[in-house]
Amino acid sequence: MQFIDYQESTATDTLFINDTTKPVLKHGQVLLKVHSFGINRADTLQRQGKYPAPRGESPILGLEVSGEIVEIYADDDNSPSRWSIGDEVFALVAGGGYAEYVAVNATHLMSRPKSVDMPSAAGIAEVFLTAYQSLFQVAGLKPQQRVLIHAGASGVGLAAIQLAKAHGCHVSVTASSEKKLAICEKYGADRLINYKEQNFAECFEQGGVDVIIDFVGGDYVNRNLRILNIDGTIVYLAMLAGRYADKLDMALMLAKRATITGSTLRSRSDEYKTVLIKDFSERFFADLENGALRPVIDTQYGVSDITTAHQRLEQNDSMGKIIVSW
Repeated sequence: MQFIDYQESTATDTLFINDTTKPVLKHGQVLLKVHSFGINRADTLQRQGKYPAPRGESPILGLEVSGEIVEIYADDDNSPSRWSIGDEVFALVAGGGYAEYVAVNATHLMSRPKSVDMPSAAGIAEVFLTAYQSLFQVAGLKPQQRVLIHAGASGVGLAAIQLAKAHGCHVSVTASSEKKLAICEKYGADRLINYKEQNFAECFEQGGVDVIIDFVGGDYVNRNLRILNIDGTIVYLAMLAGRYADKLDMALMLAKRATITGSTLRSRSDEYKTVLIKDFSERFFADLENGALRPVIDTQYGVSDITTAHQRLEQNDSMGKIIVSW
């Protein structure tokens, strides 16, 4: 099979198509013929040598795919299963998505929603599951709470906006341009903040927020604390401002009784992901099916344009998901 290979580098032009053998299935797995895959920052970091695949997982890039089931592990043939050969699905994977075929834990699959085409389905798993995990399982979001989502026009940001609004919450977002803020508003954001023109911490004189989803860190930490309500939660999903956030205002953190926590998804156990997917599906899959929740796709590329896809993500030149199709 073909897959997208790379030479470890900060340069995007080291991505290339190569050949390897198809994955050999293990108990509980199915083989997908990949139609499309989503591009994530974890992919670009892995290419740069900063985020290796978890032990035991495929070293091939790619965390989310859509495709068709073409094989089910042989010992599972006579056991009850919701999946059949030919089913169209999307999936969360810990690696291996940038390939024509990928082995997937059968409990990490979801049916392609009727309202979503195959390329767009590749843009659901990573962003919606990350947003769901952060808002509901980590932050314990309650109806009518107030939420601030930084990088609102990112894939996770736009998914988080939709989920929070579906839960009856007020949503504020930050983004770098009026164009990005407009798409946030389209998907439900109530308050729009251009962080290049405004200090977001000065935009909440009429009340703070209960939950903050942040990808930045750095000097955002204390500004987040300033606008956080008592007993609020800040969830960190990335560190775009660098590894360290010095001069944390401990007095402010204690006064707010703040919870500051970090979360990742890729390194979680298979069992954790199985439960996460089950919980998300029970709560929100019907909304994906009927179009109330939608994956937001910026651009779909062919595999020959994989370099461009990585460049655009690294340059923050996208709104929603970038998808690549075979």
